[in-house]
Amino acid sequence: MQKKIIFTGGTGRFAQVFKKITTKEKIFFPRRNQLNIENYKSIKTYLNKIKPNYLIHAAALSRPMKIHEKEISKSINTNIIGTANIVKACLEKNIKLIYFSTNHVYQGIRGSYKETDPVLPINKYAISKFGGECSVQMYPNSLILRICMTERPFVHKKAFNDVETNFMFHETFAKNLLRLLDKKGIMNIGGEKKTVLNFVKEYKKNIENISAKKIFGKNYPLKQSMRIDLYKKAIK
Repeated sequence: MQKKIIFTGGTGRFAQVFKKITTKEKIFFPRRNQLNIENYKSIKTYLNKIKPNYLIHAAALSRPMKIHEKEISKSINTNIIGTANIVKACLEKNIKLIYFSTNHVYQGIRGSYKETDPVLPINKYAISKFGGECSVQMYPNSLILRICMTERPFVHKKAFNDVETNFMFHETFAKNLLRLLDKKGIMNIGGEKKTVLNFVKEYKKNIENISAKKIFGKNYPLKQSMRIDLYKKAIK
């Protein structure tokens, strides 16, 4: 039976890649004027129209990171209240919810974080995404994805030589996302543990390396990597 899936954030960077994936499922990518996550009535109206089995919630305020410091209300309205609205709408109709969160909810001090480890978001963006997580965790029929990915080609001219993470490109995850639809709970999503520099050098040889510790100081979270065992098992 064909699955009907709503994907919020349909104009975002990941969505542009995900739209190119070949699938037998019916996926809808509503624009903001069709589904506004900050307007509960708008969400309910669209869900009543489409009648989906699944909702992948990727819509979020992300870049530039400073916007979460300067426009706090906007960050709260989109990432926390908007996500809570999505949860309530899915709860009402028992729609499976898949939520895009971030690896930055972990403290970034020791690395190799498991899904069961305590969280301590490293910046205001991560705080807003964890705020969204809190509402999603209230809903049993859900999956939280703590994701570490970036666009291809790598957009920066420099890469950190001392920050360990799990970067992977959007294209890699886009191929596997639909295989996770029926999973529940929390799952770390990313590639193998590497420094940002070593990840980028595989694709961009002339990248300049810089030290996050020298730029931001000794308290910068250098060990941001996660354990991705659950993810690897799920996509086998």
